[in-house]
Amino acid sequence: MLMRILRVLAAGAGPLLFAQAFALGGDWSKDFNISGTADVRMEVDDGRVNVTGIDAKRVEVRVYTNGWQMGPNGVQVIDRQTGDHVEIDVRVPRNSGWFNIGNRSIRVEVRLPNGAQANIHTHDGSVVAEGVRGVLHLRTGDGHIEATGVEGSLEANTGDGSIRVRGRLDNLTLRTGDGSIEAEMLSGSKMGGTWDVTTGDGHVTLRVPASLSADLDAHTGDGQIEVDFPVTTSGKIGGHDLRGKVNGGGPLLRIRTGDGSIKVLRG
Repeated sequence: MLMRILRVLAAGAGPLLFAQAFALGGDWSKDFNISGTADVRMEVDDGRVNVTGIDAKRVEVRVYTNGWQMGPNGVQVIDRQTGDHVEIDVRVPRNSGWFNIGNRSIRVEVRLPNGAQANIHTHDGSVVAEGVRGVLHLRTGDGHIEATGVEGSLEANTGDGSIRVRGRLDNLTLRTGDGSIEAEMLSGSKMGGTWDVTTGDGHVTLRVPASLSADLDAHTGDGQIEVDFPVTTSGKIGGHDLRGKVNGGGPLLRIRTGDGSIKVLRG
């Protein structure tokens, strides 16, 4: 009789336990006051990251979880600050056991002061930046990267996903292992050094100011190359290669795709 009662209780409690597990969630927040130029490093095990710019002398970080609990047995946020240098680690449990089911997610919101230097890395998830002025390094192991209204310097790197960029930039590095790249450099953009745009598989569309001066080096493993500028050609020229000077030449503009078309268009 006792065992029958226990089985009934367990059966009735099962849905409740699952509901409680799926309802887990929490948040973490902290502001870091900055006196000079903010230098931010963030490492996220698993989650999407949104980065926005603010006109303030502080770094604001918010972490939101769904299906995870916050704390020693769940998602942990480790923060350190030394002067204007801020480090944030967002960690998930290594051994989740049978609770590793259902829909779980982590969202990180970062607000950066103007002129900040930031290195943002998530192992799995998208990275979206908007209205940030400064030096941005954005990286994800698996997910798309989008940066709009950015100014200054941008390096975006994803192992698998598309890249979309729109901004006024002087330094540019865009790389994806698998995905398209579409970038629009607004008026006022100028090449402070080599621009490198590379995808293992996908098309590349780069829109630049009409006055941009560059030494173009474009190659596609399988696709067409279209350039909306007069190019003084040199070196190897063919259906999959184009090298030459745009507007008299300048820093190197290197574009590579393993499979896909390349377009360099006037802004």
